[in-house]
Amino acid sequence: MTGLALQQYLDFAYIAAVVLFVLSLRFLNSPTTARMGVLCGEIGAALAVVATLFNPEVAHYKWVLIPLIVGAGVGVPLGLVHMTAVPQRTALSHAFGALSAAMIGIAEFYVGTEPVTRFQMGEIGLEVIIGSLTFTGSLIAAGKLQEILPQRPIVYRGQNIVSLSVLGAALALAVALVVNPANAWLFPIMVIVALIFGVLLVTPIGGADMPTVISLLNSYAGFSAALLGFVLNSKVLVVAGALDGSSGFILSVIMCKAMNRSFSNVMFGAFGQVQTSAAGVKEERVVRSANPEEAASILSAANKVVIVPGYGMAVAQAQHKVRELYDVLTKKGIDVRFAIHPVAGRMPGHMNVLLAEADIPYDRLIEMDEINGDFPQTDVALVIGANDVTNPAARTDQTSPIFGMPILDVDKAHTVMVIKRSMNPGFAGIDNPLYYMDNNLMLFGDAKQFVGSIVRELGTGH
Repeated sequence: MTGLALQQYLDFAYIAAVVLFVLSLRFLNSPTTARMGVLCGEIGAALAVVATLFNPEVAHYKWVLIPLIVGAGVGVPLGLVHMTAVPQRTALSHAFGALSAAMIGIAEFYVGTEPVTRFQMGEIGLEVIIGSLTFTGSLIAAGKLQEILPQRPIVYRGQNIVSLSVLGAALALAVALVVNPANAWLFPIMVIVALIFGVLLVTPIGGADMPTVISLLNSYAGFSAALLGFVLNSKVLVVAGALDGSSGFILSVIMCKAMNRSFSNVMFGAFGQVQTSAAGVKEERVVRSANPEEAASILSAANKVVIVPGYGMAVAQAQHKVRELYDVLTKKGIDVRFAIHPVAGRMPGHMNVLLAEADIPYDRLIEMDEINGDFPQTDVALVIGANDVTNPAARTDQTSPIFGMPILDVDKAHTVMVIKRSMNPGFAGIDNPLYYMDNNLMLFGDAKQFVGSIVRELGTGH
């Protein structure tokens, strides 16, 4: 095969890979086609990798195979984690992707075959800065999600000034290198400063904002890969990185809109600090609770039930028990649906993923805008570990940090039951007045155990 013919085949493979990446994003828009989207993305990535391996510029395959084996040794166990650990695994994936992009940019600067021009230095500088800050930022996010690090914002006086100054320093070093690429001693300083900024960027962000942070870190990793494509003159990497970066950014915008908050508030607002209330206010309010037998009796008498999943369901790994509850209620002729808030959980689509694992029918998963109008006609709203996305203070309390955030209107249901371990505030650190309403019952305990107890009670004849 001539070199020209081989190049034509390679170009065709790259074009096919790009088309598959676009189709992957299209199919991932819906739960019913998400599996097809994943398959298209996998085939596209495999095509791009195989085509690159056939590139005549690849001369030493051992330096490809050895990292491939090592990477597979790390990636396979990460891919087999429990479904509830997917958010932190996703954060680690962003970290590894960003690290690889940064390391290739560093290698291109130090061991490139030709002297680095000013334009190339600009590409490498931006790519390495974004890759480095995404690496450390993603590690911090994974640590928070795994509860190795505090999930509340870690703040101090003047932190935003310090953080932006560190970012400014990294960019200033990149500019200095563009002006004179021969000042190679500035390069490692730039990398270290960018790594530090990644830590400072995510540390003050609380668990309530993790879905947006995860999608934003995904965006950063994509843009880093796109810039790396310019550095390596790889068109497919430019396109794939741009698709990843732009889709992640658009998703972040959508999620900010779902919380009625700006990017600056999410990234620099230290949202999630526990809010203090006036002394004695909590003590004056009455909380009504129920046991599994009482909860089962209320559910069995209902005609329409809406289940609202949240992070508490994920932590308790209760999704399969929730499926059992769905089955037993449906067999009794009760209409059961699931209300999904866009930012419920700790990553985009977290609740959809968990409920899909439990084989909940897709048509039973209803988005917030579509189901909110049905709550006044709902007999029972069963909230499982969701706090902030059901907090009516977002509608009524102008002093609340979440005022204006669209929420699920569960308080408008005839009866509300909330499964929660305690009265502690959620990740936003805000007390929820829903828990003190006359139509609300608190079901205290582990979500998996409590739902299992309800299922047993329903099976005994309720």
